[in-house]
Amino acid sequence: MEASWISLLPFLVVIPISILTKQVQPGLFVGLLLGSYLVEPSLLGGIKKMISYIVDNIIVSSNIRIIIFLYGFAGLIGMIKLGGGIKGFVHLVSKKVKSKKSAMFLTWISTIGTFSDPDFRIVTISPIMKALRKRLKMSKENIGFAIEATSNPIVGLVPIATAFVGYMVTTIGNALKEVGSTQEPYIVYVKSIPFNFFSFVIILIGIYFSFFRKSEDKVGENKGQSPNDDQGEEDLQSCHRAYEKDTPIKPWNLIIPLFVFLGFTIFLSWWDGHFKAKGFFDAFIRSDALGVMLESLMIAFIFTLVFFLFQHIKLSKLVTHFVKGGNELISVIILLALIWGVSAVSEDLHFSDYITSHVENWIPHSFVAPVIFLLGGLISYFIGSSWGTWGLLMPLGITMAHQAGVNILVVIGAVFASGTFGAFASPLSDNSVTLCTIMDIDVIKYSRKKLLPACIAAGISAVLFGVASFIFK
Repeated sequence: MEASWISLLPFLVVIPISILTKQVQPGLFVGLLLGSYLVEPSLLGGIKKMISYIVDNIIVSSNIRIIIFLYGFAGLIGMIKLGGGIKGFVHLVSKKVKSKKSAMFLTWISTIGTFSDPDFRIVTISPIMKALRKRLKMSKENIGFAIEATSNPIVGLVPIATAFVGYMVTTIGNALKEVGSTQEPYIVYVKSIPFNFFSFVIILIGIYFSFFRKSEDKVGENKGQSPNDDQGEEDLQSCHRAYEKDTPIKPWNLIIPLFVFLGFTIFLSWWDGHFKAKGFFDAFIRSDALGVMLESLMIAFIFTLVFFLFQHIKLSKLVTHFVKGGNELISVIILLALIWGVSAVSEDLHFSDYITSHVENWIPHSFVAPVIFLLGGLISYFIGSSWGTWGLLMPLGITMAHQAGVNILVVIGAVFASGTFGAFASPLSDNSVTLCTIMDIDVIKYSRKKLLPACIAAGISAVLFGVASFIFK
């Protein structure tokens, strides 16, 4: 099949359906089905082709490893939840806060131990702040803004030991493969981090709102109430996503497993890469990041299992909560399978070749990154998914950057920044919904309130992408 405008049809279908349904999976499914029928235009040929696209890409070594990692990481968090690790951490740090500034400082500093995943961070820190805010007379919206500014934007910037790394590297790897690039995806990802401008800008705005802006806090209900009072405890217990009511209070059941996971991730990253590296830091760049994280996760899982069994936690409960935690990411795994399928069908439809012959007529080279960022920001706002936006736009962004001869790192940064915008600003974001559910905030009113600073950050970021496109050619 020769390259033609037909290669655009799957993408032209995916985006509007995703926005209309407010879900990425339906759009990807229809796009993949349409693309499959364009490749095999017969009654059953399209169905068979779609199934083969999904199955063939899932069993690719790098792809099946990311699925195992995501499921296993979520399962490990489920076990930690059962062991009272999250509940214990909540009770441990909630006793240390005596003022508004110390509460905000706690919100920011707690990122060090909870940067592995945005939802994990939110369900860990939100119950603490919910219990403290009444005594400290703080606004729920201001607390929520600080928590979200330290969730998705920060997790997307950390190149090791997060649930994001494997996915981000995979989306880059698939897109690089489409344009025939042999660059190492993880190295490209690490080099693109400084160009995720929205994350940096919204973090700076979050710092300003948290520590330098004049407070607009409102006096909460039950004035003067301590977080250790019955109501404070009830607030904590109501957060079922963080822990269940009858779980024990054991902070070390969170701290030790995560320390094992993070410690082995760092050590094995160096160990795996030092054989072919010239120096200490070069070893981290040359390591197999996804393989290392999977090995570290397996070690942490085995250690946590034994550690909890010694505490007389029943094996049957551990298995149940591991599976329950892993199942929470089934929708993400389906998303990945569809993204991989759409990437494969776009290859067969010669999407890259068509972009090559027309990109100069569509967008001036210096505006590729800003346009990708603004387009992705619009899409991510309506679908509320950073991962969905990255999966949709990364193939398009890298293809356009490659064929236009612009710096591919700037464009990759623009794709990641655009998804982060939606995860932060959209009322449909699972991060926002989770936070508002725990904090008892009206999600629509809260989203409107944070939209202005988010748009300011987006405007600054768009300008920075334009400047970077001129400087880093």
